[in-house]
Amino acid sequence: MHRSAPIFLMLALVAGCAAKPPVVEVQQVKVPVPVACKEPVPERPVMPTEGLSPPVTLDSFVQAAMAEIERREGYEQQLLTGLRACTAPVY
Repeated sequence: MHRSAPIFLMLALVAGCAAKPPVVEVQQVKVPVPVACKEPVPERPVMPTEGLSPPVTLDSFVQAAMAEIERREGYEQQLLTGLRACTAPVY
């Protein structure tokens, strides 16, 4: 029995080497990462009603106000475009 102990030990070591290695699976996990927004802030345009002098006729005020509406809408579109670019998902 004394002679068989080293043989059993060798067989146990060889049997340990014959075992299959564990299967490793790599999983890809998408994690949102904050990204700094690098969109430039558009410069605020000069509004036509800001340059009117106190003795203003109604016609010139209405004309300036309508021009200001158009200019303001264009400025708002620039701001919305920048906002959408900063809030769009990054892939």
